[in-house]
Amino acid sequence: MTHQTFAPSLPAAAPARLALACAAALLAACTSTPLPPWPAPAPRPTAPAPVPRAQPGVVVPPPLGTAPAAAPSSGVTVMPLGQAVPPAGLHEAPEPVLPYGPAAAAHFPDPAMRYDTPGLAEGRRAFTTNAELAGWLQRLAAQPPASGGTRLAVLELGRSQGDTPIEGLVATRAKGTDPASLEARPTVVLIGQQHGDEPAGSEALLVIARELAPGGLLEPLLDRINVVLVPRANPDGAAIGQHATANGVDMNHDHLLLTTPEAQALARLVRNYRPIAVLDAHEYPAAGNFLAKFHAVTRYDALLQYATTANEPEFITKAAREWFRAPMVDALRTQGLTSDWYATTSADPQDLRVSMGGAQPGTGRNANGLKNAVSLLVATRGADIGRAHIQRRVHTQVTAIASVLRSTVERAADLEKVRSYVARDVSAQACHGQVTLEAAPTPGQHDLALIDPGTGADRTVRVEWDSSLELRTLKARARPCGYWIAPTETTAVERLRLLGLQVMRVAESGSVLADTYTETARRPAPGADDTVNVEVTPTRAAIDVPAGSYYVPLNQPLANLAVAALEPDTQGSYFAHRLITSLSDTARVMATPSLVFEESE
Repeated sequence: MTHQTFAPSLPAAAPARLALACAAALLAACTSTPLPPWPAPAPRPTAPAPVPRAQPGVVVPPPLGTAPAAAPSSGVTVMPLGQAVPPAGLHEAPEPVLPYGPAAAAHFPDPAMRYDTPGLAEGRRAFTTNAELAGWLQRLAAQPPASGGTRLAVLELGRSQGDTPIEGLVATRAKGTDPASLEARPTVVLIGQQHGDEPAGSEALLVIARELAPGGLLEPLLDRINVVLVPRANPDGAAIGQHATANGVDMNHDHLLLTTPEAQALARLVRNYRPIAVLDAHEYPAAGNFLAKFHAVTRYDALLQYATTANEPEFITKAAREWFRAPMVDALRTQGLTSDWYATTSADPQDLRVSMGGAQPGTGRNANGLKNAVSLLVATRGADIGRAHIQRRVHTQVTAIASVLRSTVERAADLEKVRSYVARDVSAQACHGQVTLEAAPTPGQHDLALIDPGTGADRTVRVEWDSSLELRTLKARARPCGYWIAPTETTAVERLRLLGLQVMRVAESGSVLADTYTETARRPAPGADDTVNVEVTPTRAAIDVPAGSYYVPLNQPLANLAVAALEPDTQGSYFAHRLITSLSDTARVMATPSLVFEESE
């Protein structure tokens, strides 16, 4: 056992231009984002030369061990992969009736190129199975390293509730595929199908995986970045076309609590590989509540949003907005694809308000933003229309993913500077200023582009709009130096460490100046019987700290995750969700403690 006085060290900052023919032009080198003063940057390397554009669309390299099929008369090369008929026993959901007619459908023609994966094969009635997905990744990883040093490896990130492996694929030119080997270049993590009934992202990531392999059109990117793909984060839901995980949890809202093995698998991946950017691929309904409320269907091929949550570092937000989202919008537009901010509306037919993705810290988008990564959600249009327009939906995802990879390549040096600054800045805020506990979107108005489901005519509807681009602070209090946690709360400690937070164990009893919590009010939590929403008042006093209890310092880069989890009246509170049993089991430490700690796992 090693004893140490409290002085937690900060982890060191983790230290090809995209060539897909469907991708748009190179990012502009200029930006209006102001950065703090930095040491003189090293000269930026020249971007790799572009791969010549294939006409009239993308000519996709053949799958491993397969010769290309003869090109159809249009000149587009189609690569056969997978079976023309679904395997025996594959779940096939009935094809839904489209909520619009041919005139509206004409707004969404197939792209000039054709994508081919097992689930996109001609005559196929179901999407790629879990077994087919695993086989695809294994065949790619089985290739020997290319002459340029490209290597691929399959990662088993965990197992689903149904005991299906949750697999990722590392693509790199580092000497190894473990996290330490990848530190010399920034890493991008791409996640698909957290929701089992949203298949386009998973199919698109299989395409991207093949193009990162030796000989693929994306392989030159690996001179500058590493890529980790998780095509299907919710294999149980995908197997039966279910939105949630096997136990009915929406895992996209489980990235702070980490109650599901699926969310835990993604948390381990992000903790270990420390990506500089994360893209989360989703789909959204073409009709849904918009048809009921506005008698129209949605027009946008993609809805986009970066992390928007309380206490997210300002420079991470600026980098997401200017270096990633703006080029992505341009890339989509170049391909004739439309986009807008991500938005939803309630099931109440009288409620005509439309809201952007919210500020809750537990969504994948926001949790990864609090981990100081550029975090983006891309939702393509099609969660409720089966296989309709699937080539266009996959093309939209491929275009958006391609743009993120290009942006990371072009901004690699700038992104490392931003992350290094943010790590120091967040750590330096401990014991100073205020921290936001609850934030809300700003009301306004917004024009939605919709389509008449019968005539196909374009319609623009001005709606009341909750914007998450400017959050209003509803509740704040002084930022503590850290949090004390009782020795019995081992589940909470385990989850915090899984998020990547440093949690220290007290070796010798002592005392600290702290704010304890007194409950002053309790309100019901709609739709969540096991959640306790409380109002509290902090009371300052010296408290005894027993050996074996825990301390979470806030002078660490991921401190804002600790705030979201440990303040009992936040939107993602561990106390509210019963991961911490009692208000007396945690306290806000208000002065740097003089305690002795021991190393512990």
